[in-house]
Amino acid sequence: LKNRIFWQAVLIIFLSSFFGFLAGIISGGKTIIEREYIPQATQEEAIIRAVENIWPAVVSIVITKDVPIIEQYFYNPLEDFERFFGEPFQFQIPQYREKGTEKQKIGGGTGFIIFEDGLILTNKHVIFDQAADYTIFTNDGKNYPAKVLALDPVQDIAILKIDQEKIIDEKGSFVLKLFPMVKFGDSDKLQAGQTLIAIGNALGEFRNTVSVGVVSGLGRTITASGGGIVETLEDIIQTDAAINKGNSGGPLLNLRGEVIGINTAMVQDAQNISFAIPINQAKKSIEQVKVLGKIVYPFLGV
Repeated sequence: LKNRIFWQAVLIIFLSSFFGFLAGIISGGKTIIEREYIPQATQEEAIIRAVENIWPAVVSIVITKDVPIIEQYFYNPLEDFERFFGEPFQFQIPQYREKGTEKQKIGGGTGFIIFEDGLILTNKHVIFDQAADYTIFTNDGKNYPAKVLALDPVQDIAILKIDQEKIIDEKGSFVLKLFPMVKFGDSDKLQAGQTLIAIGNALGEFRNTVSVGVVSGLGRTITASGGGIVETLEDIIQTDAAINKGNSGGPLLNLRGEVIGINTAMVQDAQNISFAIPINQAKKSIEQVKVLGKIVYPFLGV
């Protein structure tokens, strides 16, 4: 009986192996391996992590200017007739006159800190008004007056500077507090369809607004107007990430949280067609400001 059970077990093992071998031959000898499902939360986590890492270095730019105060008064052009005839004429014409000035907010934009000493990158059309004052608001609730260091004569790029605070270190000495700064990526490696993240002070009111999209196109040439200037920009990134007024000058990120573009323009009569300057175009200007204190372009003329 034991021998019989033993040989039955051997027969079962043999038949299982034989039919398994036949199934392998029928399927072409290929081993089918199921891929592990990757949930969408992985991408969401990457977006959240990228935003959290860069938020401290994104700033809001508030533009203020001395604006004349206009008051209304009424003028009676028939006053001479009243004195002549001795009868009042109820005839009043509204007139306007200036009564001093007051500082008012006239606009807003976005920027991001590119060096720990307080150097900030933004768009030229955001800070083009030389008569205006610019105040930087950081995400820790502090504000700093900003100085315009350089305006790029060719590209829609500008660089601001805010002063560092003095703090006391562990040794009891006064040191300058370092600002959080962004990390640069390589915009030359962008591909159509790649996920992008835009951050900015939307409409000059909603700070740290985040929108997500993809690279819709590369190497675009556009003519953009803003801040009283009109420029033709070449080799621009097109994206469907929502960019509104006030987002100008803000960072465009990849999923690693690296800045690969500067949010610059949108098409008003279209749905989600926006543009950004590749960060590689700005790197040379940034280096010149650090070394020379200005942006210089060589040119040939007569």
